[in-house]
Amino acid sequence: MPVRPVFLLAATACAFVAGCGSLDSASNRIAGMITPYKVEVVQGNFVSREQVEALKPGISRQQVREVLGTPLVTSLFHADRWDYVFTLKRQGVEPQQRKLTVFFKGDALDRFEGDTMPSEAEFVAALDKRKAGKVPPLEATPEQLKRYETDKPAAAATPPAAVPAPANYPPLEPPAR
Repeated sequence: MPVRPVFLLAATACAFVAGCGSLDSASNRIAGMITPYKVEVVQGNFVSREQVEALKPGISRQQVREVLGTPLVTSLFHADRWDYVFTLKRQGVEPQQRKLTVFFKGDALDRFEGDTMPSEAEFVAALDKRKAGKVPPLEATPEQLKRYETDKPAAAATPPAAVPAPANYPPLEPPAR
């Protein structure tokens, strides 16, 4: 008597389902050894020790913004206070949070207070222990600046040509039929 395809399909399905119990325990052991990669999350405004050292009482709000960047938190109710908050979340390490609060009197910086900030080199080293090395310079050398100064006057010497306005404009609506 020939074996029917439906019977063969049903027997194969039953064998597969019976084997799932043993595969399940093996997959759990494998999953315990393999951990997924979790991305390091950096949120907020990173403020370095060098930036905090550049703050001096009496400088304007614009100068503070140029040194520290746009504040993460500003309030309509506390217009003379800016908060810079920075959080770093990494796999296997407790989240690190640092805060810096800047206070103004009018348009001038009055005082600032907050956590001890890491230097730029310390921050780079904390991000990736494998690649911790020399931090590249973040300032241009005088030779690099001279290279760009020669390009500026040449571009400013020739004013852009004025484009004449059109004599008539196309109609806004299609002509009536």
